[in-house]
Amino acid sequence: MPTPNRETLIHSLYEAAELEHNLMCTYLYAAFSLRQGTAEGLSATEADATVRWRKAIIDIAIEEMAHLAAIWNITSALGGTPRFGRFNFPLDVGLLPASITVKLAPFTEAVVQHFVHLERPMASDEPEGPGFAAEAAFHRGTDRVRITPMPIDYETVGVFYAELQKMLRSFVEAHGEAAAFCGDAALQLGPTELALDGVKPVVCLETALAALASIIEQGEGAPGHSDRSHYVRFVAIRAELAELRAANAAFHPAFPSATNPVLRPPQRTSRVWIEDEEAAKTVDIANTGYALMLRLLAYSYAVPNTTPEKGIAVGLGIDLMRAVTLLGERAARLPAGPSNPECNAGMSFTALRDAAPLPAGLAARRFFTERFEELATAATALEQTDPRVIQAVRLLAALALRARKSFAGVVTLPLAPITPDAPIKIARPALAPPGSIEKAPNGAPIPHPVDGVDEIEAEHMTLLYDGKKCIHSRKCVTQAPEVFLANVKGPWIVPDAMDTELLAGIAHACCSGAIAYRRKDGRPEEPVPPVNTVELREGGPYAVRAEIHLDGEPPKFFRATLCRCGASKNKPFCDSSHHAVSFAATGEPATIQDKSAMLAVRNGPLAIDPQTDGPYAVRGNLEIMSGTGRMVARVQSAKLCRCGGSNTKPFCDGTHAKIGFRSDR
Repeated sequence: MPTPNRETLIHSLYEAAELEHNLMCTYLYAAFSLRQGTAEGLSATEADATVRWRKAIIDIAIEEMAHLAAIWNITSALGGTPRFGRFNFPLDVGLLPASITVKLAPFTEAVVQHFVHLERPMASDEPEGPGFAAEAAFHRGTDRVRITPMPIDYETVGVFYAELQKMLRSFVEAHGEAAAFCGDAALQLGPTELALDGVKPVVCLETALAALASIIEQGEGAPGHSDRSHYVRFVAIRAELAELRAANAAFHPAFPSATNPVLRPPQRTSRVWIEDEEAAKTVDIANTGYALMLRLLAYSYAVPNTTPEKGIAVGLGIDLMRAVTLLGERAARLPAGPSNPECNAGMSFTALRDAAPLPAGLAARRFFTERFEELATAATALEQTDPRVIQAVRLLAALALRARKSFAGVVTLPLAPITPDAPIKIARPALAPPGSIEKAPNGAPIPHPVDGVDEIEAEHMTLLYDGKKCIHSRKCVTQAPEVFLANVKGPWIVPDAMDTELLAGIAHACCSGAIAYRRKDGRPEEPVPPVNTVELREGGPYAVRAEIHLDGEPPKFFRATLCRCGASKNKPFCDSSHHAVSFAATGEPATIQDKSAMLAVRNGPLAIDPQTDGPYAVRGNLEIMSGTGRMVARVQSAKLCRCGGSNTKPFCDGTHAKIGFRSDR
């Protein structure tokens, strides 16, 4: 083919994005329809199988999300705005090659075979699933030279990506790398925002081809499929399904969810109208959450990685899918309505007319805050008798609160640069005049509570003590016993009993952040830690040192001990409950070699979002250390266990859902 122009290349990347996006939705729909547990009509063996299948299919859908981000990064690198939209299901003939059928359908043998067919290696002769074969063969491509972007024909997804690789090489050869990859790399998503394999910034031909290769090798028609390819995993599900059906012909692994559900009377017979009002409301809220997730991801490509908005948008969008999943599963268990008594409802993944990024700034932040609150409010009107709905309502309420706090905390840049003629002046409390500090009979200053924190005045500083954060590590009472008076009644902190600089050092040693200070003498305040670290305490909490943005709040402290046993009554902070529950967790896990590479930047903002009933979602440069200071892992984003039950501590493995862990913060 002739050398493609930039428009044609971006056009083809848009089709790749739509393809990955559509596959992700169809996989999720099938997973949502699967029955779970013996209470839903399965034997114990069958229930174990459907749990594995659901996890495998959702894992594949998550990998499709990574493929999407890889395509978006290439598009952004070429100077284009990534495509986040797609057409509604089922796709009309001509939008994709005739060999690729895309529609929503519940988990069945035919659907599994359809997935096997879609993910087949290039040389495979796997047939299409019954009911998915194209009605007629047609060709979209042309052998005529056109500058208008034209579609291409391909039999497998792997062939399509191989063609994209050729187009990229040809384009770069004609224009040179610098001209070809002219997009702003700061607008792309990377490991800091999205902890998915293959999501790396694209800055040259090598990184662009590597992104496409990761898609192919993961199973999108890989010529030499791996043991973990999508194709292999779907083949394994097909084989186990056949065995279980042979043992029990009455085995129905999924609910009879609608094929191509819609929320209004359909104009075509290939769709199912969801008439049941409770089912319709459930699908409506699930669709709204899905659409808001797309808006947030689109926005993340409109703001650079130098602003916290990027991580905020991605974090909210990804966490929103937890609630969408719960509502999607609930919809599959509700009736579609009297016109279709033989089937249940299902989430329709209704597409926005346009999911392009909102203009960056205050208006977008207001839009997202309003939309989250509308979503949370609408969810409260659902019948809250099903555990999935109850959990989804709690998640949406927590996300609405987090969105409000996070977007409100974004600091905008000044309209004019600060010059030496207009220096920043930091207001400091005046030095305390001698004899002006009110004291108790034992000589200790009388503290003044402010927002739950005791402020203790001294001549050169105001010492701050937050008793709710204290984990009684005793560094204060053992290293400065003349300041921190143990076992006394009433005021017990005498800050002027020690040199101010030495006392500041004692405060820095307080891992929980219970002790802090404000200077009055013009000396520097507590410095931002030069390296973001989290120390794993043996049988105890996470000890964090960083510029901490906790739960969407602007930074208020640089030190904190966060609960990791799941039992604290002061979540997310540790309250020493790990002793009461005999929490057992090593502080010396093995170094994770594939997470040991030195980070280019070791400090900066560290966002820690305690997920409702789930782990800590961490974004930012972070070194995870053992209790003795040895490096365990270096990450830019991670999910850290806080239920105490993960088998892969300190990382989350999903155990919180199995053990019913509950926490709003």
